[in-house]
Amino acid sequence: MEIKIKEAMEEITRGSSEIIDDTRLEKLLRNFYENGENFYVKAGFDPTAPDLHLGHTVLLQKLSVFQKYGGVVQFLIGDFTAMIGDPTGKSATRKVLTKEDVLRNIESYTTQAFKILDEDKTNVVFNNDWLKELGTSGILQLASNLTVARMLERDDFSKRYSSNTPIAVSEFMYPLLQGYDSVHLKSDIEIGGTDQKFNLLMGRQLQKAYDIKKQQVVMMMPILEGLDGVQKMSKSLGNYIGVTDEPNDMFGKVLSISDILMWRYFELISSKSLKEIEEIKNGVENKTLHPKKIKELLAIEIVNRFHGIGKGEIAAEEFSKIFAKKDVPTQMKEFTLENGIGILQAMVECSLVPSVSQARRDMKGGAVKIDQVKIEDDKYCFESGEFVLQKGKKNFVKVIVK
Repeated sequence: MEIKIKEAMEEITRGSSEIIDDTRLEKLLRNFYENGENFYVKAGFDPTAPDLHLGHTVLLQKLSVFQKYGGVVQFLIGDFTAMIGDPTGKSATRKVLTKEDVLRNIESYTTQAFKILDEDKTNVVFNNDWLKELGTSGILQLASNLTVARMLERDDFSKRYSSNTPIAVSEFMYPLLQGYDSVHLKSDIEIGGTDQKFNLLMGRQLQKAYDIKKQQVVMMMPILEGLDGVQKMSKSLGNYIGVTDEPNDMFGKVLSISDILMWRYFELISSKSLKEIEEIKNGVENKTLHPKKIKELLAIEIVNRFHGIGKGEIAAEEFSKIFAKKDVPTQMKEFTLENGIGILQAMVECSLVPSVSQARRDMKGGAVKIDQVKIEDDKYCFESGEFVLQKGKKNFVKVIVK
């Protein structure tokens, strides 16, 4: 029993940035193993866009782990709060969504989410079902639980206030409404990104204020870095892997990440256990396993998850065929570069271009590739590993980063 609880705690807490009340988390697990009682794990998703990328799936992967150890997921669609807009990290009031936008995005979200989550252990809930019933008196009672001074402690609000950037009163209501969701659902645990800490803690505060006899555990997950290994994965930055990307594109993008970033992806989005990952790491360290082969296994796992079992192996075979046909020379100049060097500077040092400005122009023209994958982010940085850096159709160098 103790071994099972220890294993569950290790798998559930792996990769997390911060956990508030891990003692209660262990009690919930113990109660499940000893008495068979499930617990409820809430995660909120505002349907602000129809498509997810791998960065969004960090929370989904963690929710699927909870489901293995007694958790029932409260997959909260913020159809009511989406009409307000989460102000977290925003420098201006966010444009609200129409009802049609919300309904369209909800369908896309849930379809993609159930490629990771166990549908039988997931309750999809919509906060419009209870928040619209609060009424004026309920809203005022809710608002009385937070002072303006406390709200302005939030970094994003304080910056906007000090710079005289408008803050809508409705934005003050967002964390309160998110917290009230935890009151209504009687959630045992809520998970979210590190940027959501204020909102997640509001759930604990309101559960106490409304005397529901429990306070939720709060788990915060880190933001997944994009293909550049530096900035968070984002469609606007072009450094993302979309869960609806075609299998071959998805496979190629995963192979383009650095050997160091690969372990971050294993930790946060792979279904492999900690023990399995540790065995793989040991194999790479003692050189019985090659990093590229391990990256291929990661790419296959991810493609299989979103496109179906067997699709990853097909993508791997296709990628190998395409790579072999690309006239990549078997012999090429080798350059050893420092860890963290930017791609533009690397092109200069490898004599592919005479200047950084020329490198940037070539990149904008779509002429720059790493291991046959086009690179569009001029802030991409190399980490340890071996890569084929290409400019145009005929200029190749082997880059060794230590």
